[in-house]
Amino acid sequence: MDVARNLESYTIDDIYALPEGERAELIDGKIYYMAPPNTKHQRLVHFFDREIGSYIQSHKGECEVFPAPFAVFLSENDKNYVEPDISVICDKNKITDKGCNGAPDWIIEIVSPSSRQMDYYKKLFKYRTAGVREYWVADPEREFVTIYNFEKDSMEEYSFDKDIPVGIYEGISLKIE
Repeated sequence: MDVARNLESYTIDDIYALPEGERAELIDGKIYYMAPPNTKHQRLVHFFDREIGSYIQSHKGECEVFPAPFAVFLSENDKNYVEPDISVICDKNKITDKGCNGAPDWIIEIVSPSSRQMDYYKKLFKYRTAGVREYWVADPEREFVTIYNFEKDSMEEYSFDKDIPVGIYEGISLKIE
C-alpha cells in the first residue's frame, strides 16, 4: 500500500475555496476547522484590540493591531495560513491587501475548549519558528494568560486580575477584568 497517496496536503487555495462563512486554518498542509467564537471570547478580542490600539495611538507607535478574521501567511510556502485572534504588526512591509506576509511581532490567541491543543502546542511551535516575538494564550476558562516571550526565551503565567506586562513595549501592562 502506498502511504503517500493517503496523505492529503492542502494549500491556501483550499482555504479560499471553503464555503462562505466556514473558517479554517492551515498548518503544514493540514486543515483545522474553527468553531464560531462565544461571547466571552469576543469580549476578550475587543478588549485586547481596544487597549493595545489605544496604547499604540497615544504613543504614536508604528505598529498596527488586527483582530480576527485577519489572514497571516507565516511562511513563503502555501501550506501555512492562520487567523490569530489578535495580530500586532510593526513592519508595514509585511501588510498587504490580503493580510500579513510573515510573522506578526505579537500574537494573542483566546483559547476555547476546542482549540486548546492547537493554541498551546501546534501554534506555539509554529509561531516560534516563524519569528513571532511574543505569543499570548488567554484562557477565559482558567482566567489566566500564558506569555511566551521568544526573544527572551521565557514563559510566564498571569491571572486576569494582575497587571500583565507586554514584552515588546516598554511601559504597558494590561489588566483583564
